[in-house]
Amino acid sequence: MSEGPNIVRVAALIGDNARAEVLSALMSGRAYTATELADTAGVTKQTISFHLGKLLEAALITVEKQGRHRYFMLAGPEVASLLESLMGLAFKNEDGSRFTGPRDPALRKARICYDHLAGELGVCVYEQMLQNGIFQQHSGGLDLTEHGRAWLLR
Repeated sequence: MSEGPNIVRVAALIGDNARAEVLSALMSGRAYTATELADTAGVTKQTISFHLGKLLEAALITVEKQGRHRYFMLAGPEVASLLESLMGLAFKNEDGSRFTGPRDPALRKARICYDHLAGELGVCVYEQMLQNGIFQQHSGGLDLTEHGRAWLLR
């Protein structure tokens, strides 16, 4: 047995068609009710309840109660990042059938993903900001440089 985290459980959860549809819908950054997600996934309300329970248990999504409604959303940016990476890999292997959504070529070019600029344009902006010294990269992440602070204030 290998050491380290076991990715099989998470991969199996994401690999289910209904759950993948739910997670893809949540990539918009919006919160949805179970009924809305059932319609998106093309399953019954009882079935979506089972799927949402599995995703909650794995901490891939969270739920927030507002009055008598429960709204589901991605658990955080690390989940969005994982899904975005998988979508990128899946896009390379698709057979040409496309649907409007996070996999759409125009949205791959430039979009807002969860809480950040994403797509090819987002990557280009990030790389240019690094090259121009706006950010300084280190093992713990990024820091805004003094030059970057002045640049953003302008």
